[in-house]
Amino acid sequence: MKFEKILSASGELAATRVGAGDPLIVLVHGWTCRRSHWAGVLSMLAAYGEVLALDLPGHGDSACSPPVTATVPGLAQELARIIDQQGPRSVVLVGHSMGGAVALEAARLLDQAHAVILVDTFVIPYGDLPEEQAQEIEQAFAADFVGAMQGLVDSNTNEDMPASLKAQLHHDMASADPAWALPLWGDLLRWQPDAALSQSGVAIHAINGGLIPEPARQRCAGHVVEQVIAEAKHFPQLETPEKFEQLLKQVLKEVL
Repeated sequence: MKFEKILSASGELAATRVGAGDPLIVLVHGWTCRRSHWAGVLSMLAAYGEVLALDLPGHGDSACSPPVTATVPGLAQELARIIDQQGPRSVVLVGHSMGGAVALEAARLLDQAHAVILVDTFVIPYGDLPEEQAQEIEQAFAADFVGAMQGLVDSNTNEDMPASLKAQLHHDMASADPAWALPLWGDLLRWQPDAALSQSGVAIHAINGGLIPEPARQRCAGHVVEQVIAEAKHFPQLETPEKFEQLLKQVLKEVL
């Protein structure tokens, strides 16, 4: 396992690299999350190829490099450039929550993209969220960023998740700088996924928890092959790690 810094348009980004060979499996965390949230699957994934987990601009150990453009497409462009620098290999992108949106947008920019695996990305019904509701969500975080983040963690994790893990998750997410986190949140809430779903040109799979709303499922119909962990909420890789790993293995066997 190697810890390194990768230069991007935003500055130096923290990364963890394990395994070797083809494909390159790129792990993309969610909004205000960090690459350590993938720690439980790194060893397993290393059996399939080289694994690269990044802290996106502003996030985690990349906190000193805020995003140049705090938007989903902006992060996708930076991610695609980094992947292009990794050499001519097939690429599988695995993205949790916002990371799935970034992965889908990046796949459209990459000739070597082979598959995208979404992890509970559509817990928000992107493309169908009314503007009034988006504004209400934004206002709650603008008024009390730390408190709203606590509400997000509490309502989006299952009761079985250890209290210490929930506390760490809240700390990780609430530590983000609202100066870039709030604009990025607003852009994510208004993200329109149709073009990314139809133009990525790759196999798209999803491992979802039990919160995915029906409008989001209908929007993804015909584009996404879905697996569901009903007892998980929004963080299946942390809430139900054994089941998540099992489904991730199944999906990788299908796409590789």
